[in-house]
Amino acid sequence: MEKQDSIFYLTAKKFWQTVVSNEARIDISQLQWQIEVHKRMLSIFHVGDYYYVLFNVYRGEIEHTSVEVTNVLGYTPEEMTIHRFMGNIHPEDKPYFLCFEDKIVTFFNLLPKDKIKNYKIQYDLRLKTKSNKYIRILIQYLPLDYDQNNFYRSFHIHTNITHIKPEGTPRFSIIGLDGEPSYYNIQDTEVFTKSYDLFTRREREILKLIVEGKNSKTIAEELYISLHTVNSHRKNILNKAGVKTPLDLVRRVISEAWM
Repeated sequence: MEKQDSIFYLTAKKFWQTVVSNEARIDISQLQWQIEVHKRMLSIFHVGDYYYVLFNVYRGEIEHTSVEVTNVLGYTPEEMTIHRFMGNIHPEDKPYFLCFEDKIVTFFNLLPKDKIKNYKIQYDLRLKTKSNKYIRILIQYLPLDYDQNNFYRSFHIHTNITHIKPEGTPRFSIIGLDGEPSYYNIQDTEVFTKSYDLFTRREREILKLIVEGKNSKTIAEELYISLHTVNSHRKNILNKAGVKTPLDLVRRVISEAWM
């Protein structure tokens, strides 16, 4: 496990504390309600076993981990501290983690507060399980509890994507929701440059559902559109992505950090 006073942890905490200057107390039932809203309403998708985490930015601590963590990593929720999480990141991926977190706090510090709710963070890392096996985790998160001056908490979903991306370099994107621009596959030395979006807004809605494994009939029912329309969009999506099968599409979406 990573020691609390490790350079790795303290460096990350230094980044986090640039977006918060004091701790906010909030009723746990109110937080639970906010979590449920985020789970239902925002563009969070999962393509494998997952668990969710509530992170306290000011303290640099995990406040809550869902019970599903045992299925993914083998640890109990109580065992999954921030120090264990950071200590279990693959050594080669630790510099990526610090780079990504640095860019994230820079981005949110520059963002008007009314835009905060419209952005989702996404990156992947290799994480060691309790059985000492490395798996690739897709990390998606959003600010959950914030005001004009501080980011108090964030809501994370960690998904096992080893079956989709068994190897490769970690990718990092900032995804705009509700019409906001996205920043895909951000590189180490890159400034924030709006990325050209391959897909229309409707295609992105359908792409999300395809990634979740839903068939055309289910997608048509959820979006209240015809089956013919769904199939036409699916064909266009495959063509734009340069792939031939839904499985290849999902692999490319994850590897290129398109969602």
